[in-house]
Amino acid sequence: MLPPELQPRSFRPHISASMSAPSFPTTFNNAGYSPERNNPNSSSSPNSAFYSSTSRSSSLLKNSRYSPSSFTHNARVAIALVPCAAFLLDLGGTPVVAVLTLGLMIAYILDSLNFKSGSFFTVWLSLLSAQIAFFFSSSSSLFYTFNSVPLALLSAFLCAQANFLIGVWASLQFKWIQIEHPTIVLALERLLFACVPLIASVLFTWATVSAVGMNNAASYYLMAFNCVFYWLFSVPRVSCFKLKQEVSYHGGEVPDDNLILGHLDSCVHTLNLLFFPLLFHIASHYSVIFSSASSVSDLFLLFFIPFLFQLYASTRGALWWLTKNEHQLHSIRVVNGAVALVIVVVCFEVRVVFHSFGRYIQLPPPLNYLLVTLTMLGGAAAAGAYALGMIADAVSSASFTALAVIVSASGAIVVGFPTLFLPLPSVAGFYLARFFTKKSIPSYFTFVVLGSLMVTWFVLHNFWDLNIWLAGMSLKSFCKLIVASVVLAMSVPGLALLPPKLHFFTELGLISHALLLCYIENRFYNYSSVYYYGLEDDVMYPSYMIVLTTFLGLALVRRLSVDHRIGNKAVWILTCLYSSKLAMLFMTSKTVLWVSAVLLLAVSPPLLLYKDKSRAGSKMKPSQGYAHAGVVALSVWFCRETVFEALQWWNGRPPSDGLLLGFCILLTGLACVPIVAIHFSHAMSAKRCLVLMVATGLLFILLQPPIPLSWTYHSDLIKAARQSADDISIYGFMASKPTWPSWLLIGAILLTLAAVTSIIPIKYIVELRTFYSIAMGISLGVYISAEYFLQAALLHALIVVTMVCASVFVVFSHFPSSSSTKILPWIFALLVALFPVTYLLEGQVRIQSILAESGVVGDDVVGEEENKLMTLLAVEGARTSLLGLYAAIFMLIALEIKFELASLMRDKVMERSGHRHSHSQSSQSSSANFPPKLRFMQQRRASSVTTFTIKRMAAEGAWMPAVGNVATVMCFAICLILNVNLTGGSNRAIFFLAPILLLLNQDSDFVAGFGDKQRYFPVTIVISTYLVLTALYSIWENVWHGNAGWGLEIGGPDWFYAVKNVALLILTFPSHIIFNRFVWSFTKQGDSTPLLTIPLNLPSVIITDVIKVKILGLLGMIYSLAQYLISRQQYISGLKYI
Repeated sequence: MLPPELQPRSFRPHISASMSAPSFPTTFNNAGYSPERNNPNSSSSPNSAFYSSTSRSSSLLKNSRYSPSSFTHNARVAIALVPCAAFLLDLGGTPVVAVLTLGLMIAYILDSLNFKSGSFFTVWLSLLSAQIAFFFSSSSSLFYTFNSVPLALLSAFLCAQANFLIGVWASLQFKWIQIEHPTIVLALERLLFACVPLIASVLFTWATVSAVGMNNAASYYLMAFNCVFYWLFSVPRVSCFKLKQEVSYHGGEVPDDNLILGHLDSCVHTLNLLFFPLLFHIASHYSVIFSSASSVSDLFLLFFIPFLFQLYASTRGALWWLTKNEHQLHSIRVVNGAVALVIVVVCFEVRVVFHSFGRYIQLPPPLNYLLVTLTMLGGAAAAGAYALGMIADAVSSASFTALAVIVSASGAIVVGFPTLFLPLPSVAGFYLARFFTKKSIPSYFTFVVLGSLMVTWFVLHNFWDLNIWLAGMSLKSFCKLIVASVVLAMSVPGLALLPPKLHFFTELGLISHALLLCYIENRFYNYSSVYYYGLEDDVMYPSYMIVLTTFLGLALVRRLSVDHRIGNKAVWILTCLYSSKLAMLFMTSKTVLWVSAVLLLAVSPPLLLYKDKSRAGSKMKPSQGYAHAGVVALSVWFCRETVFEALQWWNGRPPSDGLLLGFCILLTGLACVPIVAIHFSHAMSAKRCLVLMVATGLLFILLQPPIPLSWTYHSDLIKAARQSADDISIYGFMASKPTWPSWLLIGAILLTLAAVTSIIPIKYIVELRTFYSIAMGISLGVYISAEYFLQAALLHALIVVTMVCASVFVVFSHFPSSSSTKILPWIFALLVALFPVTYLLEGQVRIQSILAESGVVGDDVVGEEENKLMTLLAVEGARTSLLGLYAAIFMLIALEIKFELASLMRDKVMERSGHRHSHSQSSQSSSANFPPKLRFMQQRRASSVTTFTIKRMAAEGAWMPAVGNVATVMCFAICLILNVNLTGGSNRAIFFLAPILLLLNQDSDFVAGFGDKQRYFPVTIVISTYLVLTALYSIWENVWHGNAGWGLEIGGPDWFYAVKNVALLILTFPSHIIFNRFVWSFTKQGDSTPLLTIPLNLPSVIITDVIKVKILGLLGMIYSLAQYLISRQQYISGLKYI
């Protein structure tokens, strides 16, 4: 029958026909009548005031009762388009993924910056670019796959259509389009619902055929997907962009134009559902269409099965475009459904029953055809009549019962049931019919008992005596499991109808059936061999069966949970059991199903058992949290073999003990995240422990420290993998690098995290702070010495002292004590003094150790060129490592001092604002009498804080700015040296190194005039100076070595090359000078001054032979444009203030 909203008015006499004009709803649910809502002159929308203030667009919104809102059909569209998008990405490959990722990142950034229109056009440009990349990357594969130019072009056009629909779907998510372009939004919504079923069904079929092959089932795949998407999109839906307040309709009837799809769209969908699978089958099997009865049956099935589905969908209004008269629709369903049902049953007999199950039919022809037809047609007729609600009175109930008895008896005769026991299936059919007509639960359980006896007889009669081993077990054992599974499946519907007090039996039956199903599928999928009568073969349990049973089970659990047939504990167990089956698709371990089930059972309680927030017991108690965390840890340890196999498959060789333990710790930490995030979000100690656990796992994975065998338990699987000789035979014996220093680094990082998260209270105890900083320095110093410097104990001592000094300085700078401000400058001085000593000593120690190992001493060194080269390279590499170490130390110190000075200034601001608070309150009443402009200036003056000079901060440590500046300059200088040593003086490196100078501070000694306003000046002046000096050096080097380019090759003098490039270099000076002056003072100059310097840089970019001069020219042009835009923005901001 039609939904209430689609019924004609004549069938609803209780609704007055004199009501006002209909309003547009968002759903098919009826709502109470409201005269105010149905009054066309009333404006009940909460946004009516807003729309009345707008122009033509607002009047359009009011007249059409359009309501901008979120697109509520995202779920059903995602079911269709998300898999299509994944399939297209797989076809397009890396170029499409890269282009789309870059474009969507830009769109996300623009959207976060509130550039809505820019984000919208970026999304479409991304999809367009991705489509172009898809065409170039996959066109050849499409031509190769289809071996036909028309088919390849059609497939490319299909992919482009899917891409376009994804863009339409994305466009509907922009609220500003809904507000500014309502007609376009309605058109896009209709376009999406009209085209998605046609495109998605074809792409789904394409993907399925690519995965499992064409064979004879491709047409049936297309038919199934057509039915699914017809149900999702073609069953009439009301547009989600209608006023949600106006849900009462004139006469209770939905106008046709209020639906998303129109008459033509629904008609096209119906034709596609009925004819497209048939035409596809004819086109792909045209040579064998009439070769056999099965082929002819395929033609009828591909038409009449969708036809039956169409008739069933008409009970939800799918044929509203044809007629809305309920009597006409009922007659259409009954007459056409009866004809279609007969044809489908007959074809199903020919195509499936006699073709695949003929060996189980124990009757000779023609009696077998007669009874099989009677059984199937009678059963289908009874089911259809009950589904259409035709069993409503005593006569129809008696007919239904008689038909059920006849069908049961004939079916028993067909399969060869003993004649003596024929009353059993007849009685079973009678009680089944009685259950449907009388809703009698005892009748259903009587049917279950009798049906179980018949199933047991069938299995024993046909399979019990066969000598076959299937999936590692005898067929008899498998028969027992099948019978038990069938009996449980038949019992569960009756158990679900029991009173709520007895729902425990329903839960027990479902869990038992899920366990049996998991066991059977695990045996079939992982033990796929079959042995029969001396022969052995492989039988592959299809992967789609695992996916199908998993989602059917999850859907059943959800439905029973919504109907309150099972409790939360049963939902938790069943969800974990069904979901764990999917692990078999990704891992080949025979125990992965049970291991995954145990892990899911341990991880999911915070999400499934404690999800009812309305109940007081929905939050875990601390004892429950500890218990669940312990269970999670035990379950992860139980899964260690599975983790080992996964890592072995990923790495291609057995993982180390550290890697295995690290993944177990990380998995435990991640599994405990729901416990902490949902139930202990208020407990900081739980969050800190979780951070430490996750960090420990990551450190073990990255560093893989050596673990003594006594710390680990090796199972037989791990021992067998360890004792494999394949690695030795392939790779030989490899000397492993000592990894014990990694324990020191792990300890140092964990100590740092413990201190940061306040697990170790170094903030409050000075002695603990001292021991902590010294321990950190020693552990890091020993680690660095053992990993990178293995020559002399004296060098090790210097490195350890350096790290201890750095650790003490950083810790006591962040948490100062009463005497630390006096000691820290001397520690920094010691650190600076250790730098040249360690640098020079490292070279001497390295030379002496290498020469001692090679046996060369004294003057013999001069004659040994190889030893010289080796020594120089070793010294250079070690000194480079030392430079990197000291650069990192000075960077850390500069960052720490910058942070402390910023915190000190912020505290000063808060302290001063506290003193002024009382004064501001007293002057607040008087400031209200000021003119607006003077009041604004007064607020600006009260909120501004003058720059703190170093003298005013003498009590807090005047040495900090100077120390920070020294550390910043030394770090920058060391980085420049490293740039020369490692890259040969890269031009791009200065743009990454110059921002280090942002760490400079206002200093009374070195940079007294430097303040917060000039913080960018060192960066720009250093970039300009570096490029100018390196450009001059390049010109001099080319002239000195005779590499001056074409000027020398044609015989020109050297000075021509030098003068030309130096002159071009000088032309770039005005832009750099003006911009650096602007960055220092931020004084607005004339708008034309920066722009006039741009032409001076053009010759430097075009004519010069030196790349650094060209970079200076480009940079000068950028500087001039940036200065003009900044000045312009300042001018506009000033006008706003005025």
